[in-house]
Amino acid sequence: MISVSRAGSTEDFVIAAGFCEALGALDVEMGRDHGVPAEIVMTLFHGENHESLARKYGSNEAAMFLARWEGAPAGCIALAPFETDAMEIHKFYVDPAFRGRGIGNLLMQRVFDEAKKSRRTTMLVNTAAYLKNAVSLYEAFGFVHCPPFHEVPAEISHTEVFMSRPL
Repeated sequence: MISVSRAGSTEDFVIAAGFCEALGALDVEMGRDHGVPAEIVMTLFHGENHESLARKYGSNEAAMFLARWEGAPAGCIALAPFETDAMEIHKFYVDPAFRGRGIGNLLMQRVFDEAKKSRRTTMLVNTAAYLKNAVSLYEAFGFVHCPPFHEVPAEISHTEVFMSRPL
């Protein structure tokens, strides 16, 4: 059924990069209807390749997780430290062919389990208002809206959603 593992190999990060590319395409497509410039979205949030993902999420403090459904890659999520007391979720994506099977919930649970090991006190996420399913999932996991913790360009500030919750 569903398995979740920490990305560690080049192949893992190539798979993750494919999911991140799909997430970027979704973000650009949905953002277009909200006046969000594609160039800004891609530059700020989706400019990585498998090598940069491995550098960023292949350390002891950060992590990238891959979900598989019966062995087939199905989604990913990443976690990285933010300042001294928080962990931030990044790159959360489930392939549309695998949605509705609990994969997103399992990925979220895995990052919470990992974040608790860090002894940090807060979990953060920055998403877009037009990614309504993501916002709903974060709310179901106890996230609440909070003040911005990243600066964002004025061109996209009307769509940015910042959320937090205690660990």
